Amino acid sequence: MTAAARGELSGRRIGLLTFAASRLGGGVFEAVVAQASMIRQHGGEAIIFALDDAHFAEDAARLGETTARAFPIIGPRQIGYAPQMVQGLLDAELDLLHIHGIWMYPSRAGTLWARRTRRPYLISPHAMFSEWIMARGKAKKRLAWHGYERTSVRAAHLVHALTAREAADIARETGRSGCITIPNPGPVAMTGHRAIPGRNIVYIGRVHPIKNLHALVQGWQMAQLPDDARLIMAGWGDPASVAELTQAVAAAGPQVSFIGPIYGEAKAELIAGARFIVLPSHSEGLPMAVLEGWAQGTPNIMTAACNLPAGFAEGASLECGAEPAQIAQTLTEALAKDDAAWRAMSQAALGLARGPFSREAVAAHWAGVYASAMADGRGGTDAA
Repeated sequence: MTAAARGELSGRRIGLLTFAASRLGGGVFEAVVAQASMIRQHGGEAIIFALDDAHFAEDAARLGETTARAFPIIGPRQIGYAPQMVQGLLDAELDLLHIHGIWMYPSRAGTLWARRTRRPYLISPHAMFSEWIMARGKAKKRLAWHGYERTSVRAAHLVHALTAREAADIARETGRSGCITIPNPGPVAMTGHRAIPGRNIVYIGRVHPIKNLHALVQGWQMAQLPDDARLIMAGWGDPASVAELTQAVAAAGPQVSFIGPIYGEAKAELIAGARFIVLPSHSEGLPMAVLEGWAQGTPNIMTAACNLPAGFAEGASLECGAEPAQIAQTLTEALAKDDAAWRAMSQAALGLARGPFSREAVAAHWAGVYASAMADGRGGTDAA
């Protein structure tokens, strides 16, 4: 990367507005952390704005040099009304605002900021217009759409999709076409070759119905697997969902374990010890766990709803369905692969991590988008 490219955002202040700057944000939080790093990489200053939560202070170390502000909520968290947020955005004297996630008050706060500053803002819905998500909580979404989300989407300078499939979802639900499509970046890919790990299948992510984890446990029990095969599940979620999963895991026998939240070096070690990452989700934006696996040469098992068709096309991924019997069939196939077949998948995963999903490629794309939006200078003209 040239010095000029690295400084493309020099002197610019870019706000990243989201509903949770902590583990409660799941993959959206991981995307925001990566986005802030990419802005700094190109000479800009990233400032994160979020709703306050119990883990914000604890997870602040993940943000590195990035400044973050959390605003207290009044009323239900599902709405996330934070009356101090708009003034906080105004006080930051931002050149551009990038909203991550929808269906909560930060969308309204971002629109009000744009109306008052006449500066551009972008929206990344993070798959929150997917059919699976739109089919749930319809009444609340209808109120949010007519109350503020429709205005937010229509007044945005740009709407960003992670994948072509998400771009189609956005067009279907909002009537707005012409999204920019940029994937999430993965971590820096390892050098050299992966040693062949034990027969461990690993899940890392939220404990939530959208992740389809009960079907994964059922599929594991139905699969034809070697005696040394293990399913290791790591993640976090609301207490009721975690309790249900813990009960299901306990009934599945000693080959299945749930180890709770995992971060940092422990997370990297778990991925490095996995034969495959598994993600049998009903809906995803662009799952960071898969990208983290590819960066370590770990292939994966996932549904088409994970929106990473490049994994199937390049041979880094095996496709499973969402039903237990379908998951069982793919688990059996995966752990029956010989060393040569697994190594080929591992090399394909590294190829993707070093190519289209590399931080350098994605950061350069975003720097160009941000610079163009700020040069255009329009924002919030239709905000109400």
